[in-house]
Amino acid sequence: KMRSAVHTFFFNKGVDPVNGLKREDWVEANRVFAEAERERERRGEGSLIALLSNAYYDVLDDDGDGTVDVEELKTMMKAFDVPQEAAYTFFQKADTDKTGKLERPELVHLFRKFWMEPYDPQWDGVYAYKY
Repeated sequence: KMRSAVHTFFFNKGVDPVNGLKREDWVEANRVFAEAERERERRGEGSLIALLSNAYYDVLDDDGDGTVDVEELKTMMKAFDVPQEAAYTFFQKADTDKTGKLERPELVHLFRKFWMEPYDPQWDGVYAYKY
């Protein structure tokens, strides 16, 4: 499921499975992807950002309780070779309802913010830019 979601997501961002995407084309590909994602939302179609986020969520929810806690989030940090301390910064911003658990819509919201909104340095710790 994860492999399929990653493939679908990046293919729709313009990343060719064989040839990739040239660095100089990345910004334009992101712009086109964002507009297509907004159009999918307008038509009531499934979001590719949600598809990717939900695939990550399914992997992160190690105990199957339908939520993700800080310990489970550390798994993602380790997988991306980011210091596990980053999980606390990420979690603090992502847990918008402050329940101490991430629900699926909270992670989708954070992924959407990452892929669709302009760069904002206050989020550097959340997206591991500073690590």
